[in-house]
Amino acid sequence: MHVGNARYLKREDLPETIPVFPLTGALLLPGGQLPLNIFEPRYLSLFDAALAGDRLIGIVQPSLMEPDEPLGGGRSALSSIGCAGRITSFAETGDGRYIISLSGICRFRLLDEIGGGHPFRKFRHAPFLSDLTDEDDEKAVNRPELLRVFKAYLDANKLEADWESIERAGNRTLVNSLSMMSPFGPAEKQALLEAPDLKSRADTLIAITEILLAQGSGTANVLQ
Repeated sequence: MHVGNARYLKREDLPETIPVFPLTGALLLPGGQLPLNIFEPRYLSLFDAALAGDRLIGIVQPSLMEPDEPLGGGRSALSSIGCAGRITSFAETGDGRYIISLSGICRFRLLDEIGGGHPFRKFRHAPFLSDLTDEDDEKAVNRPELLRVFKAYLDANKLEADWESIERAGNRTLVNSLSMMSPFGPAEKQALLEAPDLKSRADTLIAITEILLAQGSGTANVLQ
C-alpha cells in the first residue's frame, strides 16, 4: 500500500499504537480519502501529535451497542474495528481549525487502551495486514449489479454521475468509493467496514441500497 510519501507493506511499517478519532457515521476504507474539519481542542492536539510523528490516525465509530454509556473516566465505548489513515493534506484556516485529508491504509482491531496524560485516546491495535496487499479478487465483484443498483439510486433521487470516470474505475476503487459516499447510518457503515473482502463489501452495499430503494427513502445529497 503506497499512501502519500510512505509505503505500508508489512506489520513493521505500522506503529504499535495509534491515536483514535471517534466519529459517528464516518467511513474510511483502504485507498479512500476522508476530508475532516477539526476544531475541538482535544482533537487539534491529536492531529498536532500525529503531524509531529508518523501522521497516522485511527478513525473509529463510537460503539453501536452502547453509544452513550461511558467507560471509566467518562470515556464512551468504541466499536472494535476501525481504519488507519495517513494525513496527506493539511491546512490551517486562521480561525483555529484544521482542514485535513486522511488517506486510508488498513483496517484494525482495537486492543487495549494506552494512558499517557494526553487529551485524546490511544490504543494498541491489530492491523488487517491483508489490506496492505492487492490480494482482493476484484473479478469476484458483481460489477453489473452494483452499477444497476447505483443507477437506480441516482434515478430515484434525480441525480447524475460522471459515468466516464465510473467506467474507468477498477472494482476496488468503485466499491470502496461508493461505500464511503453512501447515505447510510452508522450500523450500515460499520457493516461495510467489517466486510471480510471486496466481494462481501460489494454485496453488502448492493443489499443495503436495495432496501433503501424499496423503502423509498435516502439522503440524496450525500452522493452528489
